[in-house]
Amino acid sequence: MKVIEVDSLRKRYRDRLAVDDVSFTVEEGEIFGVLGPNGAGKTTTVECVAGLRTPDSGTVRVLGGLHRDALKEKLGVQLQSSALPEKIKVWEALDLYASFYSRPADWNALLERVGLADKRDARYGKLSGGQQQRLSIALALVGDPEVAILDELTTGLDPQARRDTWDLIEQVRADGVTIVLVTHFMEEAERLCDRIALIDSGRVVAVDSPAGLISRVDRRQTVRFRPSGPFDDAVLKALPEVTGVHGGGGRVEVTGSGNLLLAVTTALAAAGVVPADLRVEQATLDDAFLALTGKKITNGDAR
Repeated sequence: MKVIEVDSLRKRYRDRLAVDDVSFTVEEGEIFGVLGPNGAGKTTTVECVAGLRTPDSGTVRVLGGLHRDALKEKLGVQLQSSALPEKIKVWEALDLYASFYSRPADWNALLERVGLADKRDARYGKLSGGQQQRLSIALALVGDPEVAILDELTTGLDPQARRDTWDLIEQVRADGVTIVLVTHFMEEAERLCDRIALIDSGRVVAVDSPAGLISRVDRRQTVRFRPSGPFDDAVLKALPEVTGVHGGGGRVEVTGSGNLLLAVTTALAAAGVVPADLRVEQATLDDAFLALTGKKITNGDAR
């Protein structure tokens, strides 16, 4: 079931066309990524979806076309520019946001869920970056929404806090919430998203699963390893997944496609060979974005 339908969306700010003929759909229960560099039009797009901006043209339907007043009860939003007063306490922020809804979630239980129960009385300004983002997620969920829009949620977080936030997002989806995730982090999109809309210069370049986008670039894979002993490379060359086998310096490099890693490791095991320092390389979302746009995203900027 489609919970979001965007068709031919356009939005202009004075002399700049921020969103140019954007179309996509979001299915119930998925994590749908909106991926692109800073200034690509991602935030404007989701603000139109959330009803925070009025499109110049095109249509947006959320949950079957609910009226704005009804929609706010079903849609949770955490925007990139969201901020709270430094002195507000965690429980005060949740209590305030809960008052905006007719049937809010139990925010005390929500505190436990996002791992902030011990920070209930802490002031917002005293929270770490990761804790602030966890609170942002809690605020987006306090209305007990069916759909949550999370915009650049992990920007500025250290690697561990980013991964903790990813775990929380996956938990939220497991509870039945459909998520629209706006990001410029390739690793984040590849790990979390079921499908992704690649956006560049206000236009949708492609919509597909991470694997589908990557396969448009290059299906080839490379497996590298150090064998535990000598073996006849014909064992690997005979595999239908393998296109080439090269050796040198005590290492073996196998190229191919499909489920190459499983095929190689199974054949080696049958030959009594243990592969040490095993590594697998394949195309990434970075490669897909570069191939589809001619640009590479570096720290959120396309170059």
